[in-house]
Amino acid sequence: MGDETGCSGDRLEAEDTRRAALLRQITEEGGFAFVSSVEKAAAGDLRAAEAAREMAWEQLHSGPWHEVVPEWRDAYAMACLHVAEIKSLGGERREALRALDMGLIMGGPLLRAELDAAIERIGSAPSDGQEAPANTGSGLGSDSGADARKWKESLCTYKEPQEALRILPSKSLSGKSVERRAMISFETFISDYFLRQIPVIITGCMDQWPACTKWKDINYLKQIAGDRTVPVEVGKNYVHTEWKQELITFSQFLDRIGSHKCPESTTYLAQHPLFNQIRQLKEDILVPDYCYAGGGELKSLNAWFGPIGTVTPLHHDPHHNIFAQVVGRKYIRLYPSSLSDELYPHDESMLFNTSQVDLDHIDTKAFPKIENLEFMDCILDQGEMLYIPPKWWHYVRSLSTSFSVSFWWSAATSNDK
Repeated sequence: MGDETGCSGDRLEAEDTRRAALLRQITEEGGFAFVSSVEKAAAGDLRAAEAAREMAWEQLHSGPWHEVVPEWRDAYAMACLHVAEIKSLGGERREALRALDMGLIMGGPLLRAELDAAIERIGSAPSDGQEAPANTGSGLGSDSGADARKWKESLCTYKEPQEALRILPSKSLSGKSVERRAMISFETFISDYFLRQIPVIITGCMDQWPACTKWKDINYLKQIAGDRTVPVEVGKNYVHTEWKQELITFSQFLDRIGSHKCPESTTYLAQHPLFNQIRQLKEDILVPDYCYAGGGELKSLNAWFGPIGTVTPLHHDPHHNIFAQVVGRKYIRLYPSSLSDELYPHDESMLFNTSQVDLDHIDTKAFPKIENLEFMDCILDQGEMLYIPPKWWHYVRSLSTSFSVSFWWSAATSNDK
């Protein structure tokens, strides 16, 4: 017990030291009002805590994200911690969790461990019974039996490739298919695909993932993550004029999947580091050994969750990618990096890695080079992984409710060895 008490004391002392140093830095940045509000918040003043959070929020939106002073991101996380603590003491568990999630999503890394610890403590605490049930509203939230039935039905939509052709881009599934290999060895992956920069589908490597069964159970997902706040995209895709982003609870997101009807309201949890935010879901997956090819390091681990009809337009990414299809199925089309000029990348810097060509409605007059370009494609089924080499262009469309995970990694360079 003595050792545990000592460790706890050391941890608290380290936290106090980090916070004091941060407040000094914020003072140097001119944040006197923020520091004053935080001091009042530490004494339990909710209005002061919310005022501090609002001040930090304004700083986060004062200009381009890359120009935000890093200390203000940490300051935002600190204010979220104060708001959550006070809300939790007042019995407002969900509001406390929302504040902590915002700290994780928008805050800096300095107080990450404190945010994680607070989420574990507050998230595991029993509800006081005064808050409304999490599973309310339309869609999948009103009845657990109906939830399960609708969920299973959404996973089985467009089961056969011929059915999928009705909604896929022109010439889909008519040319070269991505090769499928069953549980290939690490050495074979490196020699035949990684070094040659060739896509491949690998089957049989996800059979032991708990996610492959657990994520088909909507009640499990709501129990684990229902009250957590996540960022989602709403609209056809990120190059569409009506596209926007929202912050909603995971339960609300699942409800939207169940009530999804038109592309304009498509809600997609896309390219989000969900597993750093909700650690219980990370325990349901495993990092594939293939991600250690080249002696590099994992760069990001992202979730791609959504209903039928989500579209990621033709684009390329800078890293090696193992794209794991956990639930449902997706159509994926790939073009090699050597064809970049023929794929008409956007000129603007924010979209330099995205093609101007809408594969769902190809304008051959505006983009004549793409009409006869060779590509390879596939329908990636649940339990399968697709290796996408760096800079390979790819278009992705979900053919059912779909949960995917992308593992980005970079190979070591000669300077790293």
